[in-house]
Amino acid sequence: MKTKAIQNVITSLAAVLIGLCGSPAQSNQSGVAPSPGTTVRPLLLEGNEGELRTRRVHTDGSASASSQFMLKVSPKNNGSQHLVAGTEELAPGAAIPKHRHLVQDEIVLIHSGKAHVWLGDQERDLHAGGLVFIPSNTWISLKNIGTEPISLTFIFSEAGFEDTMRCNSVPAGETPTQITPEQQRDCAHLGHAENASRQEQPQK
Repeated sequence: MKTKAIQNVITSLAAVLIGLCGSPAQSNQSGVAPSPGTTVRPLLLEGNEGELRTRRVHTDGSASASSQFMLKVSPKNNGSQHLVAGTEELAPGAAIPKHRHLVQDEIVLIHSGKAHVWLGDQERDLHAGGLVFIPSNTWISLKNIGTEPISLTFIFSEAGFEDTMRCNSVPAGETPTQITPEQQRDCAHLGHAENASRQEQPQK
C-alpha cells in the first residue's frame, strides 16, 4: 500500500513538471479561484505565466529571498488539491532564510546558478540540475553563492504554504506593504511553517 502511495506521488509530480515545462501556453490561467464543485484544471504554462507576486518590505531590515516569485499550481490557481508549485529567481548573495514546514514535504529543483544548501544536518553546494528533497519538519536554508541568478522550481506535497507566501506578499503591480517580524511569524503559522530566529540563521 505504501508502494502504491509513493507511485501516486511520483506520477503526480511528473504530471506537474510536464505542465510547468510544457509547450504553448493558454491565457488567463493564473490567480483565479475555481468555482466550488469544479474539477481540477490542467495547465500548460510558459515561464512568465502564473500568479506573480511581490514580497512585502521587512520592517526589521532583514532581506527576503527575492523581490518576486510566481505561484503556478495551487487550489486557488487551478483547483489542485494535492500539489503546490511555483518558480523563483534568487540574485547572487540572496538567501532563503532557515525555516521548516510542519506538514508538507517539498522538492526544490535548481535550473541555474550555484546554491549552498543547509538541510537538516547536511550542508553542501548544488549546481544547475540539482535537487533538494525536504521532508516535513526538516530545517532548510539556501544561499546563492555564485555570480549568476539561481532559477528554481518549488513543489509541495500538499497545499498550505502558498497561504504563507501570499500573506508575505502583494499581487505584482501593487505597492508592497510593510511586514513586521510578528506578522512574518503569523504568516508562517498560517501555512504550517516555522521560521528560525535571526540568531539561528546560517552564516556563510
